[in-house]
Amino acid sequence: MSRTTGNNIADSLEASLGYAERLLRDIPGQEAARFARPGGQVVESNHPCFIVGHLCLYPAKVLEQLGHEPPTVPAGFEEAFSKTATCQDDPDGNLYPPFDAVMAFFLAGHQQLVAVLRQTPNEAFDRENPADGPLKKRFPTLSSMHAFYCGGHLMMHLGQLSAWRRMHGLPPA
Repeated sequence: MSRTTGNNIADSLEASLGYAERLLRDIPGQEAARFARPGGQVVESNHPCFIVGHLCLYPAKVLEQLGHEPPTVPAGFEEAFSKTATCQDDPDGNLYPPFDAVMAFFLAGHQQLVAVLRQTPNEAFDRENPADGPLKKRFPTLSSMHAFYCGGHLMMHLGQLSAWRRMHGLPPA
């Protein structure tokens, strides 16, 4: 296998996806959009539905920047899970899409992205990051931006998911 930039990013992404699948395996659907409540104390921290929903938006961004047809983001996902959205407790199950649908879109988008990354030539990653402001300053090229989206950004939010699990009394993944 060639050690292209795309392969290097995909290696990290695949490792993170394996961890994500272990974290998601035994989360009860009816609790996925709820704040954790250890000892009856509500912790206003991102819950699984919000975390996975937020992360599921990024494969489309990366695929589009690499010149590939992105998956169609389901209606309402962008508004509910964008970087500017605020996670809300959803005890009645009417604020967020069903967790199974969110997980399925997350996994399908990231699996498509892994395949594309492995086939993308290095030159595609050398292009300038189209973002503006601090994001472009921190990540000036597509390779640095995509390495962040597929590595650090993903794992940062999976850490939130791991903490939610533990507060919810679930074992480590």
